[in-house]
Amino acid sequence: MQGFFQLISSQELLLLLERFRPLTPESVPLRMGLHRILARDITAPEPLPPFARSTMDGFAVRARDTFGCSESEPAILKAAGEIAMGTSGQATVLKSGQACMIWTGGELPAGADAVVMVEFTTQLDGRTIEIFRPVAPGENVIRVGEDYAQSSVVLPKGRRMRPQDLGVLAGLGIGDVPVFKRPTVAIISTGDELVEIDQPLTPGTIRDINSTTLAALVEECGGVPVSLGITGDDPDSLHQACAKALDLPADLVLISGGSSVGRKDFTLKVLEKLENTELLAHGVSIRPGKPTILARRDNVALFGLPGHVGSAIVVFHLFVRPLLRRFMGMTSDSGLERIKAVTTEQVPSAIGREEYVRVSIKRGGDSAPNLATPIYGKSGLLHPLVKADGLLVIGRDVEGLDKNEHCEVLLFP
Repeated sequence: MQGFFQLISSQELLLLLERFRPLTPESVPLRMGLHRILARDITAPEPLPPFARSTMDGFAVRARDTFGCSESEPAILKAAGEIAMGTSGQATVLKSGQACMIWTGGELPAGADAVVMVEFTTQLDGRTIEIFRPVAPGENVIRVGEDYAQSSVVLPKGRRMRPQDLGVLAGLGIGDVPVFKRPTVAIISTGDELVEIDQPLTPGTIRDINSTTLAALVEECGGVPVSLGITGDDPDSLHQACAKALDLPADLVLISGGSSVGRKDFTLKVLEKLENTELLAHGVSIRPGKPTILARRDNVALFGLPGHVGSAIVVFHLFVRPLLRRFMGMTSDSGLERIKAVTTEQVPSAIGREEYVRVSIKRGGDSAPNLATPIYGKSGLLHPLVKADGLLVIGRDVEGLDKNEHCEVLLFP
């Protein structure tokens, strides 16, 4: 068991996440697959397209019948009918010296290997076609399986599916897709001073901000948030809330507040007393977010987050987000974009801890660098969070950054 406030590094905590397994796969209808993560490779059950298709309105031909033709010396071909849309082109056998009218998406007739765009043709009469631009074999044609050959990998395991991915699967007749389950995340806010957002304030109370913020962060990651409301600052109520979360069942439990060492900080004690629960960490050498707690019951993770919403957001992006991604079969990192920038002013920091400073970003252009400006504010203020574009990362062995110094910024989604 990890001792009380025995600080570990952020990398050590990330390694602890490797103890958790991806969630069990499930099959969902294709229409519900958007942004879901594939649990296995998807292979093509048939070639796509299933037949050779024209990409233009024009005339299907044998390419060699057009070689050398020009406006001054056009190729003269005999009309061999028309391929109607939605009908098989193979019913028509194109012979040498013939051309068959075809529309975009139509199936090439047997014997044809190219399509001449209608702009480069003239119909002299109902039986004769004049062509004044040559085509090469395969020109203006998509061959059988040119998109995807039968049995080829269309989408790899771990792919986060986009609208175009769903379209490809629809074209292959795949109506159900195997995906990792979306993790269910129970959210518990603690604090005697908290009231629900629709309740009037009384002296000494504030509205619960963290439940809404954390639920949105979970949903943004692809998880399913379940808010269990507000729990008072007493261990029995918190224990009951945790038991309720585990009975959902939740794959991950987020407890906001009560993770530090104050007189009413009971999260650590409650997690230690939960049956079959192992405490993995209490305390990470980062700022903000030092009193972070991580516990585990089998494959269920329980996080004790700082009560301050700014700190909770930092911890979520650094540790909770990677675990959610791991549950969904992705890499165990935050998945957030990291950019290089230059500081616009001095940024102080203390050696011995990683620091994550809220910054606004002014994007550079051409050869100009991105500019990172710190957004400071007293603990508890919310406007710095609203103004911030991301977190400037200062290493644990770095004593602050000077003005115009190169830095790395972790961008918010």
